[in-house]
Amino acid sequence: MKTLKLNSKNKNDLVTAADILKNGGLVAIPTETVYGLAANALDAEAVKKIFVAKGRPNDNPLIVHVSSLEEIPPLVKEIDPRLYELAEKFWPGPLTVILKKSDAVPDVVSPKLDTVAIRMPSHPDAREIIRLSGVPLAAPSANASGKPSPTSVSHVVDDLDGRIDAVIDGGECAVGVESTVITLATEPPTLLRPGGVTVEELESVLGKIAISSAVLEKLKDNEKAESPGMKYKHYAPKARVTIVKGDFEKYKKFILAQKTSVCAVCFEGEGKYFENAIEYGVENDGSSQAHGLFDALREVDESGCETAFVRCPSISGVGLAVYNRLIRSAAFRVIDLEINIPVIGLTGQTGAGKSTVARLLEENGVYNIDADYLSRIAVENPEVISAFAENFGDDVVVNGSLDRREVARRAFSDPEKQKKLNAIVHPEVTRLAVEEIHKAEKENAKAALIDAALLFESDLTSICSFTVSVVADKETRLERIIKRDSISREDALIRMNAQKSEEYYIENADVVISNNGEDLNTEIKKVIEKI
Repeated sequence: MKTLKLNSKNKNDLVTAADILKNGGLVAIPTETVYGLAANALDAEAVKKIFVAKGRPNDNPLIVHVSSLEEIPPLVKEIDPRLYELAEKFWPGPLTVILKKSDAVPDVVSPKLDTVAIRMPSHPDAREIIRLSGVPLAAPSANASGKPSPTSVSHVVDDLDGRIDAVIDGGECAVGVESTVITLATEPPTLLRPGGVTVEELESVLGKIAISSAVLEKLKDNEKAESPGMKYKHYAPKARVTIVKGDFEKYKKFILAQKTSVCAVCFEGEGKYFENAIEYGVENDGSSQAHGLFDALREVDESGCETAFVRCPSISGVGLAVYNRLIRSAAFRVIDLEINIPVIGLTGQTGAGKSTVARLLEENGVYNIDADYLSRIAVENPEVISAFAENFGDDVVVNGSLDRREVARRAFSDPEKQKKLNAIVHPEVTRLAVEEIHKAEKENAKAALIDAALLFESDLTSICSFTVSVVADKETRLERIIKRDSISREDALIRMNAQKSEEYYIENADVVISNNGEDLNTEIKKVIEKI
């Protein structure tokens, strides 16, 4: 299929777009939120083409766009009077309202639902195309399903060229994220998706409204998506996205501690501190963040970054809409750096007695976190398994589980593959470690301890208040390893020689504990005092 490139400044092109839509075709049209992929909402066969072109799951409902209030009655069973109150204040504009649908609306528009989502866009070209076509238009975002939504015509062309009949260039979208969605089919009305119209603005008309748990959380198993944008993963670039909560100093420390190349997606004026940075709006300005968000997520892929850490927006006003899109882009991965207890990073040479130190600290009220255990948990995450399959080959996944031995064989035979392994695993281990730290906070622990053999080789140091290395002389370590692991002297020496030198552990640590068999209580007391 050849996709016609049309321009909204040309009246004839608007007519051409309308004719295509009247005849069952697909046209990507500009709106004030994002570009929409439009089809005649009353033509079930035309609507089905949307799902095919986008690769969109067929259980994901669509929004029906109208150009006037007079077009709504045939689409619904009855008009809720509150619709007119909302329309008076917010239409035309970035608000979608859900009502009980009439039989005129094909089931494919609202699969397995008895409702229909309706909005009146404020973009004049969108309303003119609807008027010229003479039919309401079903129009999700004009992107390949799951990718960041398109806010410029180039984004549409990148995703859908050759898969749709036409695209009409109407310039850059003003809002930048999809419309707010509220349903009047519940009592009280429920916000299903935040957007350019805020909770506070809605409540100024409707009074207190409910907010669906799916705004900030995953849909529960077998729970229907009542609105677009409620799916588990959405708006996502190819890169692995993680949200980072915390002030800029914490974020900066975290990014600069990364051992692999990452992309810092941050606020205006912050990018200068990082090697690879993309800015997506002004801090505490949700509207500017919304305007730049999807551009930034697409730019992440253009930059070649495989991992992106995004500064978390304020979750209020339009910022709620930005966070809602980000949390799905990140598949709900969040690293919360707002930590209120000291965090100790513990490492040491094999045989030096690191585990003994960890146990003694735990006896003194310190919450113990085993990074090796977290590494095993990390590679059970389906997202992590998928990343390994993509980077190391589908055959490293056997019956849904990762063949860790095969991954290790491939990774450690190639330095570049080893970097990819670290880029996949380290952020997930850090995220899990932070979750454990927050558990420690809830349990009123004095501090949290991250016990990690490769502490200095990972990004875990970025969340540590201070680090501790445990060292011991060579013969002491040798005797301990032989006794602990029941191996020969030669094998024990091979293990010892595979590690970094004692100087490495001493130079990189804030506190050094020498453990040659003396009483450790004095050393432990020093650490507790430092806490």
